[in-house]
Amino acid sequence: MTSFRAFRIHQEGGRIAARLETIGLDDLSAGEVIVKVAYSTINYKDALAATGAGKILRKYPLVGGIDLAGEVVSCSDGAFSPGQKVLVTGCQLSETHDGGYAQYARLKSDWVIPIPEGLDEFQAMALGTAGFTAALAIHRMEQNGQRPPGAGGELAAGSRGGEAGEIVVTGATGGVGSLAIDMLARRGYRAVAVTGKASSAEYLRSLGAARVLLRDQIEPGTRPLETALWAGAIDNVGGELLSWLMRTTHVFGNIASIGNAASIELKGTVLPFILRGVSLLGINSVFTPRAQRLEVWRRLAGDLKPRHLDRIVTRVIDLEALPAAFDDYIKGGVVGRTVVRIAG
Repeated sequence: MTSFRAFRIHQEGGRIAARLETIGLDDLSAGEVIVKVAYSTINYKDALAATGAGKILRKYPLVGGIDLAGEVVSCSDGAFSPGQKVLVTGCQLSETHDGGYAQYARLKSDWVIPIPEGLDEFQAMALGTAGFTAALAIHRMEQNGQRPPGAGGELAAGSRGGEAGEIVVTGATGGVGSLAIDMLARRGYRAVAVTGKASSAEYLRSLGAARVLLRDQIEPGTRPLETALWAGAIDNVGGELLSWLMRTTHVFGNIASIGNAASIELKGTVLPFILRGVSLLGINSVFTPRAQRLEVWRRLAGDLKPRHLDRIVTRVIDLEALPAAFDDYIKGGVVGRTVVRIAG
């Protein structure tokens, strides 16, 4: 453990420079738990950080990677035992603290989650931040009254029947979107996938999408309120699509706002909120309280565990291949999830 490989992100001459290096434990951020990392993953946020396309890091240099899963080597506060299988997602990894793209990580014990029974290290990273975020969205929606059809409550199928019972997922071919489709279908919701990639329609149906709606088929309208179509929504895009969802969500429906792949802007009126009682739920997976984090991971090993992880994980790469893997994310060319094999 005196030295090991890591993918570090530097700022040199005002520009981002990211590369594989050999470092030691003394180079890592402080923490109580040392973990031998088995797997990490790639999220859009990781690609922004590694390429400099987005300002993610608050200090330099840092090991990249907002997710990791592995085995505890030591724990100075006794919270974890050597050999215990654990994971960390978010918690400001690759923002202010060294992340998961290294063979070893040193972490704050409050961030570390025991991998629940029903998941292994690989599956934990097949889910990663994307899976946790999708599950957190569904968890928050259900805390706010969302129910699958037949489970009781007006939000299940809407008071007008038909398509009012559908949950729409935008950015559906990405990691969060793919996993959300699978989880919703498993829970008994009728999930509608919105995508700009017509070639991915069969992939989305194979995950459980009841139907696929292409972005260029959407007629957003201009009125403050349009015909109510959706019992709820999980939005990865922001901008005009999120505005459209606000105008077309049914009475007391929930919209989980997760991403801003299209835009950070949001235009609209208060009418969806005061006339239809629509709830706009902000989903932040970085600062989720520990008790809720544990509960969501328990559900990810249980009733929200995706049935098609083998289809959603479209690439498995080694640490040494990481530098060449980010451009596809920036260009929007990735479908599903990429798992990064760190150990071995």
